[in-house]
Amino acid sequence: MAGPTTRVLAVLELLQANGQMGGAELAERLGVDRRTIRRYITALEDIGVPIVTEQGRYGGYRLVAGFKLPPMMFTDEETFAVSLGLLAASQLGLTNAAPAIASVQAKLERVMPANLKSRVRGISETTQVILPRREPSRDDRALETLTKATETMRTVGLTYHSPQHDPIERQIDPYGLVFQQGRWYAVGFCHLRGAMRSFRLDRISGVHLLSGTFIRPTRFDAADFLSESLMSWGPTHEVSLVLHIDHAASAGFENQFFCTGQFEQVEGGLLLHTRTDSFEWFAYWLAQLPFQFTILKPDGLKEALREHANHLLASCESASPYSTDTP
Repeated sequence: MAGPTTRVLAVLELLQANGQMGGAELAERLGVDRRTIRRYITALEDIGVPIVTEQGRYGGYRLVAGFKLPPMMFTDEETFAVSLGLLAASQLGLTNAAPAIASVQAKLERVMPANLKSRVRGISETTQVILPRREPSRDDRALETLTKATETMRTVGLTYHSPQHDPIERQIDPYGLVFQQGRWYAVGFCHLRGAMRSFRLDRISGVHLLSGTFIRPTRFDAADFLSESLMSWGPTHEVSLVLHIDHAASAGFENQFFCTGQFEQVEGGLLLHTRTDSFEWFAYWLAQLPFQFTILKPDGLKEALREHANHLLASCESASPYSTDTP
């Protein structure tokens, strides 16, 4: 667990959630000794949290009956933003963060007024955030470690698994992280190449912090660098298509597009020129669009979309072994 302040608040959270708890149980849950737990209890009392201490074999600590933290004051707009943020976070491939996301929502609901609690639950039950299908991860803790390294400006070591070469050890200074086209990327300075590089997180493993530090360039934009990198990569394929949406609809659409590329207003919609390194992913994304489109090139994308459509049709037409008749 993190620093002492976090652990003190964790004691408060545990007492709120479980009622009375013994010092030994609290110590075990937090990975500290019982003397440290007594210091945490004193710290809570010092900030005005009323705690009852009962001695004896079945004693322990509990909050004074009726004590509650003051309700969190959120506007409707803030409640909506927090709820959508939690929904989006659950789609970002954060495997280890799933319990934490659920815990955050539970904590928010516990201290929210009834009307806001009802709205948060309603949003989570009726609203969906569908992001591009993510790639499987080799290292479930890679994102967490890289986030910490980026924030503290620490160099990391990792193993990079290129599809063209054997795995190779790298050391990088991660300047930023970007989620794009269903993948996480780390952007930063590669010590091996002596230059800026982008690394797909689904191709790295064994990420660990090193003792070295770095200084991030002023006003460095990881998303801009990644976009330029994706446009210049040799193995990627040029894509041109027309999105059949009117001018009014296109105004807000460009900012929501998951691909990088240039849009041009033409007769019949938006002309998009972009690149992709995966026809399969691009076809999957196109199949989710709520309007028609025309692929101009390449033929490989047309074939990938045709295969995806055939797969969907086969799913609809196949006989089900389960009866749908009702008695």
